[in-house]
Amino acid sequence: MTRVKVCGITTLEDALAAAAAGADFLGFIFYDKSPRFIAPERAAAIVRALREELGSRCPRTVGVFVDAPVEEVRATLDTVGLDLAQLHGSEPPAEVRQLRPRAYKAIRPQARGDAEAALALYYDTMPQDESVPQLLMDSYHPWLFGGTGIMADLAVAMLVARRVRLMLAGGLTPESVGEVIRRVHPWGVDVAGGVERAKGIKDHARLRAFVEAVRRADAEQEAGGTP
Repeated sequence: MTRVKVCGITTLEDALAAAAAGADFLGFIFYDKSPRFIAPERAAAIVRALREELGSRCPRTVGVFVDAPVEEVRATLDTVGLDLAQLHGSEPPAEVRQLRPRAYKAIRPQARGDAEAALALYYDTMPQDESVPQLLMDSYHPWLFGGTGIMADLAVAMLVARRVRLMLAGGLTPESVGEVIRRVHPWGVDVAGGVERAKGIKDHARLRAFVEAVRRADAEQEAGGTP
């Protein structure tokens, strides 16, 4: 089963809708230059309410950080009550290791060689827990750290997905995610803008459509890959 992460959560209503649709992970962005930024205190209130309402059915919660100091990441994880940290900047392996087993690295390779280098560089930082991604791959942009709406290079993603538990991000939508799963076979997929009606505000119908498209692709693959 392909895991689904809905990122850029800013309201309890959207978090509950994502959970009801079948999301496995919910992402909260703590990078203040992102249009989907959420303050830690607001995220903490959402996470508390989610767990009170959903209990054991609550998706895993992920904080997204860009080049934040290790102590700040650790403090935010604990204060907000998050399960995992996604390190989406240029964090070196030493910093990722300091946050194990609660962190995984995001990479934005421009070409196959960049991906090969990142796999080698971060290999010994990758979580061993099979319920957690080992890497997230987003589309390359020279100065934006995700949220571009641009699809990642699928040929490079296929290479990475064969080697690690890959969470694939970058321009995914309900209309495109099925074909991407059939081509890349990622461990998981990550969506933000593709299920929004405005920056940081989810469209609940598109949330449901996205998860349904993922499950259809899974069913097709299980049946032998025939649409």
